[in-house]
Amino acid sequence: MVETRFGLEYGQGSVYGPEEEAAVLEVLRAGAPGYGPRSAAFEAAFAGFVGVPHAIAVSSGTAALELAMIALGIGPGDEVITTPLSWMSTANAAAARGAGVVFADIDPRRYTLDPEKVAALVTPRTRAIVAVHLYGQCTAMDSLVDLARRHGLALIEDCAHAPGARYGGRMAGSMGDVAIFSFGQQKNMTTLGEGGMVVTGRRDLAQRVREHRWICARGYAPAGRYGLIEGATDEDRRRYWHLEFDEVGLNRRMTEMQAAAGLVQLGKLAGLNARRAEIARRYNEGLAGTPGLELPWVDPACDHAWHVYCARVDRRDEFMTELLERFGVKPWVHYRLIHLTGAYRALGHGPGECPVAEALAGRIVSLPIHPRLSDEAVEHLISSVRAVCG
Repeated sequence: MVETRFGLEYGQGSVYGPEEEAAVLEVLRAGAPGYGPRSAAFEAAFAGFVGVPHAIAVSSGTAALELAMIALGIGPGDEVITTPLSWMSTANAAAARGAGVVFADIDPRRYTLDPEKVAALVTPRTRAIVAVHLYGQCTAMDSLVDLARRHGLALIEDCAHAPGARYGGRMAGSMGDVAIFSFGQQKNMTTLGEGGMVVTGRRDLAQRVREHRWICARGYAPAGRYGLIEGATDEDRRRYWHLEFDEVGLNRRMTEMQAAAGLVQLGKLAGLNARRAEIARRYNEGLAGTPGLELPWVDPACDHAWHVYCARVDRRDEFMTELLERFGVKPWVHYRLIHLTGAYRALGHGPGECPVAEALAGRIVSLPIHPRLSDEAVEHLISSVRAVCG
């Protein structure tokens, strides 16, 4: 392999600076509690950022998806329609609740759910649609919102790739019944490597998520022993020793240290996204007309968050190998089709179910676009890709 000084590997380098270090150290010196004032402040700031009344910080994006399913009451006998082109968690959250997962094919330009394919799969058992704003570009939400309303379905936005993205002027996460965000290590903003957020405009769903975020507890526990549980009444506070547990649940809370880092990262998000957009613009200009390479299509109604720069290339495996061995550039593939994995084949899914996605799956490739890339690295990638394709 050719060694390179350019750092052109997916997500390489630290996203944290002295501001995050200071925020985390302050929490650490205070005893590093669980849910507390920084978590509440992060939730309030994030709700304002998305433009919804409620935001609930949780331990991961996967936990956020699971909590959205719980809040909507999705379970055995229900069906949830979603995309085959996403990370496994998108489908697993429904499957883990005992619901059937139905995969609708994708729009070949934007890689997200094709609303017409979704409409053809709605049955009396359908309870929800999970729309993934894949790679940072929003799904065609106008059509999906209308479809969900006509059939009385819940619409969940998976915004793991899209904090700061907009569709028709509306912020990603503000268009469905409930939305989730992920703050994992490689995301546009991160909370110490893991973390997530559930956002919603519905008070009933927000309350259900809060109850299930921590073992379905209602009321308060003693501060410093179990941490504070939000949503308590005055009566709950008077009897704080006696928590009420009326359902089986698990701990999915975010820590104060994660929230402290998240507040700083949220303040940086616009700048981080702007750098991603600048890199995407330079790729588009520098790679235009490259033989055998198709660049990402961008909906003019969407402000892309550019979590991933996903192109299509001929001879993908050879392309990836040569790019790495000759030039030290490590591309990526997002993702293996969910319905063709072993877990979902065992549930009855298989080839032919989503022909558009299956035709694209062997050609898509993700080029490095993280905001720590230097201008020199960007130019190195452009020249390397053109050399390999040429």
